[in-house]
Amino acid sequence: MSQAELDRQFMQQALEQANLAALAGEVPVGAVLVRNGQVISKGFNQPITHRDPSAHAEMLALRQAALSEKNYRLPGTTLYVTLEPCVMCAGAILHARVERIVFGATDPKTGAAGSVLDVFSSKQINHQTTAEGGVMGEECGQLLRDFFKERR
Repeated sequence: MSQAELDRQFMQQALEQANLAALAGEVPVGAVLVRNGQVISKGFNQPITHRDPSAHAEMLALRQAALSEKNYRLPGTTLYVTLEPCVMCAGAILHARVERIVFGATDPKTGAAGSVLDVFSSKQINHQTTAEGGVMGEECGQLLRDFFKERR
């Protein structure tokens, strides 16, 4: 299976997580963390549920993986997330030593992987994470648009 096919497969799983967020009344963002072709953790947005501004999908997936791996560093992993990470999540991804981030929809208001800022391209940061956007971007973006359309 090609890398592009694997990326779509794991992004589909992230979309499933995003749907769980929508069902809970949360902004539909989902994340899946993978190492060596195996899912090691998943997460979906839950800041309202947890009353925690840091309970973004990426953060929850990173926390779960760190606990199960018994290490806050997660080298050799790829994080799939349906929406471009914010600055908080980008920082956590870098600190966790995630090797690669793949996201779906861009976020023109708070995106930190190229839309507003590009945290991952800063050469001054001691760890480098490769970022790739647009994987299933239309599907990821449509889920968000539908969610907000229902809210208005």
